[in-house]
Amino acid sequence: MSRVYNFAAGPAVLPEEVLKEAQAEMLEYKDTGMSVMEMSHRSKDFQNIIDAAEQDLRDLMNIPDNYKVLFIQGGGNTQFAMVPMNLMKNRVADYIITGQWAKKAWKEAQIFGTANAIASSEDKTFSYIPDCSDLPVDENADYVYICMNNTIYGTCFHELPNTKGKDLVADISSCFLSGPLDVSKFGILWGGVQKNVGPAGLAIAIVREDLIREDVLPYTPTMLKYKTYADKGSLYNTPPCYNIYICGKVFKWLKAMGGLEVMQKRNEEKAKVLYDFLDSSKLFKSTVRPDCRSLMNVPFVTGDKDLDAKFIAEAKENGLVSLKGHRTVGGMRASIYNAMPKAGVEKLVQFMEKFEKENLK
Repeated sequence: MSRVYNFAAGPAVLPEEVLKEAQAEMLEYKDTGMSVMEMSHRSKDFQNIIDAAEQDLRDLMNIPDNYKVLFIQGGGNTQFAMVPMNLMKNRVADYIITGQWAKKAWKEAQIFGTANAIASSEDKTFSYIPDCSDLPVDENADYVYICMNNTIYGTCFHELPNTKGKDLVADISSCFLSGPLDVSKFGILWGGVQKNVGPAGLAIAIVREDLIREDVLPYTPTMLKYKTYADKGSLYNTPPCYNIYICGKVFKWLKAMGGLEVMQKRNEEKAKVLYDFLDSSKLFKSTVRPDCRSLMNVPFVTGDKDLDAKFIAEAKENGLVSLKGHRTVGGMRASIYNAMPKAGVEKLVQFMEKFEKENLK
């Protein structure tokens, strides 16, 4: 069977070139006589792998010198706790609730102190980004938290909120490396890599150095302190070595493609193909307010659950897989991350056109 077009939200599609390179090196990495899976994290060879991965990420994102890049086991749910445990000096934080993951992060923060929901779009099933130009930011807030791109609901912050001088913390899991981002506008950027960067099981946190402190909340475990990772170059314990290796290959692929400006242009072109069709379709409808749309995750519905199920089944038969929408939205969702070629989106639209002709009453 040939490879399908995989529209999964995460774990998600990876560049075919990266997979082929990893395949070629599976039994032996360079001249080491072993796979990276078998390699000691204390070896010079792995040190070179993690150092190159960090430098390539720094190059891609233009990460300032006063930010640390940390490779951390676990995904978003771990970071939901790590952020407040490391930053909540005043035991107060403000959260902007634009989807399920921001809501989960907000609820987790309530364990450690006062977590204020200062804006929300839950009233319309998170189908838009609320106005964040004049928020009721708590004067004691240690940070303001956002989920930059909402995987489930297909919305994205196109303008950063006015945090009134407070540090901005952002979950960038599903828009990680999809385009340029000014790192200096954030206190912390973190992302689970399984959506747009690498295999599941690893998160990357980009943390401004003054936020990496010894005086974290009492009883914070060693492995939940950013300082533990920063002080030891992410090698305090055995990290997810193979994940880091694959992410490093994705970073090199992105550089070879021309960097994040090029990727953003590619992503805009891909998304336009799908959104243009949705806006003209008589059967399929986008669920997101146009000015808040994500380039990475595109939910859409027919309004008929049986028809949605039929579409998903027939799409799979045509090599278009993982299109079922999240249960809170229903319908379909196409995640069109960096590694999804434009041809995949075009094939999806062609199938949608055909399905519409056959099923429009």
